[in-house]
Amino acid sequence: MSRIPVGWLITVSVVLVAVGWSQAVPQKPAMASARIPVERLQQYSDLAVQWDQEYLRIDTTNPPGNEAHAAAFFKQILDQEGIENRVFDYAPGRADLWARLPHTTAQAKRPIVLLNHMDVVTSDAAHWKVPPFSGQIVDGSIYGRGAQDMKSEGLAQLVVMVMLKRERVALDRDVIFLAVSDEEAGSTGTDWFIANQRELLGNAEFMINEGGENLLEDGKVKYIGVDVGEKTTFWLHLVARGRPGHGSRPIEDSAPDRLVRALDRILAYHTPYKVLPVVEEFLRDMAPYEPAARAQQFRNIRQALENKSFQEEVEHDESLNFLLRDTISLTMLGGSGQTNVIPPEAWANLDVRLLPGENSQQFLESIRRVVNDPNVTVEPENEEFRVANYSPTNTDLYGVFKQVSAHYFPGAPVVPRLTSGYTENQRYRPLGINAYGFSPYTATDEEGNTEHGNDERIRVEEVRRGFRVLFDVVTAVAKEK
Repeated sequence: MSRIPVGWLITVSVVLVAVGWSQAVPQKPAMASARIPVERLQQYSDLAVQWDQEYLRIDTTNPPGNEAHAAAFFKQILDQEGIENRVFDYAPGRADLWARLPHTTAQAKRPIVLLNHMDVVTSDAAHWKVPPFSGQIVDGSIYGRGAQDMKSEGLAQLVVMVMLKRERVALDRDVIFLAVSDEEAGSTGTDWFIANQRELLGNAEFMINEGGENLLEDGKVKYIGVDVGEKTTFWLHLVARGRPGHGSRPIEDSAPDRLVRALDRILAYHTPYKVLPVVEEFLRDMAPYEPAARAQQFRNIRQALENKSFQEEVEHDESLNFLLRDTISLTMLGGSGQTNVIPPEAWANLDVRLLPGENSQQFLESIRRVVNDPNVTVEPENEEFRVANYSPTNTDLYGVFKQVSAHYFPGAPVVPRLTSGYTENQRYRPLGINAYGFSPYTATDEEGNTEHGNDERIRVEEVRRGFRVLFDVVTAVAKEK
């Protein structure tokens, strides 16, 4: 998963409830983990740390992935615990693992899926304190590529499955554990599973995946962020064509000159403002935390956007701009291989992110009209386009996020997020699954920024208690009442 910078200012967030991490106020009903004897909880905490270190030592750098080794690690534990599971080797060295704890009631609800990906991005050991696949503990943190994205969360999901089995929790819905390959590159693991083993999802109602963000500042949790949706990518490739020649004699209609003029028009283009209901609700509910003038604008964002000066504010505010419009970023340029050669073609790539529900073909035609040059072509970089989607916040699972967070994180708002990045939730929602990004761990800004960066790590104390947060979420939504 590509990391989204921390802070509510880059999320679509709706303040729904006050909740907290320390000084927990017991709720009714009590959290399920609180009923487990302390000595057994200690054992689970020890296992979580041990297994997290072992898992982080498995090199699943993608490319090439080699996630079959991680699947074998999961399978060994699941087999020992007597949990039904299957491994699917869909390509050399690449595998998906599926496991299931079946419901115990006659009338079952639809399943919940705990989704995680086993692959990690590349790392350069020369820039790390310890080797990226050492799983070493330094100053109270476990270091390893994947500690934030997302091996530690996958490990917490595994511990939850083991706890549910060992504690003989009666379930009114199946709990499915799904570990997939290749999320960081082509999502071939998820695509293969949906195409070939979709029935094993059991018409699931809910999914918990990577994403979400629980920001820790000065020892306190600032907010609990739950990802409910993402924008979608629509990358564009521009090619300008013109008369080539020697660099010593400028050509007015050269390919590079045409490209620059086209790009200038595109970058000056103001995509229309569009206010999604979730964005409108977020801004309205965040208004009390803003200065008076800004609060008034947030309370009525549609009216505020009619003001030209406020539009300019949004234009220059990276935290608001992407929430209210489709965005265009110039990311790549190419032309001649020599300074003194005017090439016949010059090209550029644009990273376009569309809001949920947007029509890619209509957007493409609008960009072509802006370019307005028959010698400059604009085409999608990828043939396939997925319309962005998001899940509602009025579901049983989202209510459980609020309930459990209220126990563990008092004083922090629970906020749903619409992110500018991508997760595989986009691929599962069209199957009728309400998919959310939720993390049971907190992280400081510094820790969060190690995702895809150097010295990726997670605090041992988070590993020792994060699985309890997730266990209480899963039991609250899946335990037989």
